[in-house]
Amino acid sequence: MQGDFTGMAVLNPAGEHGLIYTETGQMRIGAAPVMQAVRRYLWEVAEGLVTVRFEDGRDFHSFAPAGQAAGTDHPCGDDHYTVVYDFTRWPDWRATWDVRGPRKDYTSVTDYRRRVD
Repeated sequence: MQGDFTGMAVLNPAGEHGLIYTETGQMRIGAAPVMQAVRRYLWEVAEGLVTVRFEDGRDFHSFAPAGQAAGTDHPCGDDHYTVVYDFTRWPDWRATWDVRGPRKDYTSVTDYRRRVD
């Protein structure tokens, strides 16, 4: 089954060393009707490492923008999420998620492009 998400991601300041990442858009999976989607994360930046937390404050994963670091994996029950960020074409960037487990088996590639008004 294939899916598609079209929308916008916005990073807004949150405190001295943080960003609130908000993505909104429309998602379609297979022939199902289009669904509206919203997701928020807190990105905390310290000593060259970005720690990503869910909206409720739970840990999600960490990464080093200049290169991969331990912590880019996230277990979710019996399923396992691995992300690779590619910032080599900044301000455009890519996140590739590989998700495997008894309930999930997919790869998600998201390309981010800076909006020019």
